[in-house]
Amino acid sequence: MKTETGTDTPESGPDLTEPRFVQEMGLEARVVNIVEPILLELGFRLVRVQLSQREGATLQIMAERLDGSMSVSDCALASRAISAALDVDDPVDTAYNLEMSSPGIDRPLVRLSDFERWRGYECRVELEQMMDGRKRYRGFIESIEDEILNLAITGAEKNRVAVPVSAIAEAKLMLTDDLIEESLRRSKQSGIADQ
Repeated sequence: MKTETGTDTPESGPDLTEPRFVQEMGLEARVVNIVEPILLELGFRLVRVQLSQREGATLQIMAERLDGSMSVSDCALASRAISAALDVDDPVDTAYNLEMSSPGIDRPLVRLSDFERWRGYECRVELEQMMDGRKRYRGFIESIEDEILNLAITGAEKNRVAVPVSAIAEAKLMLTDDLIEESLRRSKQSGIADQ
């Protein structure tokens, strides 16, 4: 159920300061306050901050350029700038590994423009609270209008659902052949075939 989408124009497309509707809490929110201005200054948008206990403690910071790309050299540049700021402010009181990364193909969807950019592709949405007896939906992104996400639900139901963006706890693209093909096409188009 893939649809053709146009390219973003300066009038209608995303910008560096477009807010994220998914917000971190606690320590992760403190890290966001430190790193987001640095990323913006470098021309990147923050996607997500996540502190996990994987391989000891790992602080993962996901970012991207406005076109959705993030090369290895972009990650290195951002990592150096962020490391210095985190060393000064020292928000994490234990030893941790800093992992700077791109959102990846099956990326989190954290801004309204993410849904517009990936219209026609399948995603998984988890809600803060139950809606119509469900907390999770999986479907194709049909549109995003007035902060309402319209999904065509996959599976036997063949229904559509309208989800207020304010109710979304987490949204993520599903890894499909169509998504991989489109991601490769976009990477080639933007010249990000990484070194």
